[in-house]
Amino acid sequence: MQPTSDNPVNARFTDTANDAASDTASDAANGAVDSAPDSPGRPAPIRALTIASSDSGGGAGIQADLKAFARCGVHGMSAIVALTAQNTVGVNAVHECPPDFILAQLDAIFDDLPPAAIKTGMLFSEQIITTVAQALAGRDVPLVVDPVMIASSGAQLLREDAVGALVELLFPLATVITPNLMEAQALTGLGSEDRAEIAEALVAMGARGVLVTGGHGQQHIDHLYADGQHLDIPVPRYPVAATHGAGCTHSAALAACLARGLPVAQAARQAALVAASAVKHGLVGLGAGDGPVDVLDVRSMRPPTSSPAGNPAQAGQLR
Repeated sequence: MQPTSDNPVNARFTDTANDAASDTASDAANGAVDSAPDSPGRPAPIRALTIASSDSGGGAGIQADLKAFARCGVHGMSAIVALTAQNTVGVNAVHECPPDFILAQLDAIFDDLPPAAIKTGMLFSEQIITTVAQALAGRDVPLVVDPVMIASSGAQLLREDAVGALVELLFPLATVITPNLMEAQALTGLGSEDRAEIAEALVAMGARGVLVTGGHGQQHIDHLYADGQHLDIPVPRYPVAATHGAGCTHSAALAACLARGLPVAQAARQAALVAASAVKHGLVGLGAGDGPVDVLDVRSMRPPTSSPAGNPAQAGQLR
């Protein structure tokens, strides 16, 4: 996912990211903050919505999605469908939200804050999937469906009796689905590592587009199959014990790039860059188990040390 001379999209994205990181580091070192008030004439922020479950450890799920949205310059909104009690070691419990409360969250968002793109993550049960599918049907908004099935700790995050509902109800609504290799194999029943073959099988099951991500298997590639076209996106792998939340981050970044109006192929390339950076900066040693990815590189960030207008009376006051 490093830029190459024949991949200007990746080069532009990485250069922009590096420039932004450099500016942020410089501002932090100098204690600088943005002193200009927000102008009424500025366009409204781009909005993206995640419909998924909460990870109490902050590594995956809703928490990972919102961080990925922010990393891509998109305002993130969330509808929480289930709560998990989990940490870096495993998932201890899952609590489903009632369907009426899920719908209440979605109604509140769509009534006032219509998203430019949506992603779904861990949906857990047939009842939740049915509720979400009914709420999304007929909405002309790019939708990324991440068919979350198994946590990196091995915990089951989608009930076996819910798989059919996921395929039947959500796949046809999705712009792209984003299974990892193991999820794609489980959904299709194929044992092959041929991502192109698997992607075609998933489209035959009702998905319009498929991105089989490249974190597993022998080939280090994301494979996109959309609009009848195959695209291999080379991706690096990093030998770090901190990949928890990588799939959530990847699919959320894809949704954010679609919200920004990028074509699917370009959005997939940029999402791959975001996901790779998140793994590279993963928080190894955060807990006793596999650490989470870090899409924001939080270890390099510091709060501002001076006031917005240089007013000593306001120095140190974070808002």
